[in-house]
Amino acid sequence: MTDHAVHKEPLSPLVRMLIEIGPLAVFFIANNRFDIFTATAAFMVAIAISLAASWILARHIATMPLVTGAFVLVFGTLTLVLNDELFIKLKPTLVNGLFAAILFGGLFFGKSLLKIVFDGTFRLTQEGWRLLTWRWAFFFVFLAVLNEIVWRNFSTDFWVSFKLFGNVPITMAFAIAQVGLLQRYALPDPKTEAEKEAEADRQIDTL
Repeated sequence: MTDHAVHKEPLSPLVRMLIEIGPLAVFFIANNRFDIFTATAAFMVAIAISLAASWILARHIATMPLVTGAFVLVFGTLTLVLNDELFIKLKPTLVNGLFAAILFGGLFFGKSLLKIVFDGTFRLTQEGWRLLTWRWAFFFVFLAVLNEIVWRNFSTDFWVSFKLFGNVPITMAFAIAQVGLLQRYALPDPKTEAEKEAEADRQIDTL
């Protein structure tokens, strides 16, 4: 690796959770103390900080947080400029719908684009990626529909609370439910160069 190459360091699970859930917590607290418009502004700042923190700590920003962050900034700006909370409420529907459309579109063309979404976190067989992509595509549709049901039928305060205390646990539960599939279709970890050299040295020693 050259001096100019960017080195990716994986974030610890705790740090990743703080970066991803932190902005939602800020959104919830600001809405409780002030209103949805102040909360939206705080949410936008928190998202920008979380993306910057991800880059500083890992020299990398994953695809999903990057796309979500872009939507938050665009629809948050529309919410504040037009003084209409509809835009920030529509954001989850559009983001999840976009992810679902991308995954379904990839499957239609025989591609499991979930590899890009998970950004190399898992190593699976082609069949494993295909099945996992189908599951996540339908789950994103479920999240989009669920957001529509909640914001259209409940108060703004309830919707904000549901984003943190409803969507997050539901997503975590769904992700945990995929562990069996991940284990069943996992590829063996490739040997590192150091392990290959050590194995070669052992073979030479036995000659």
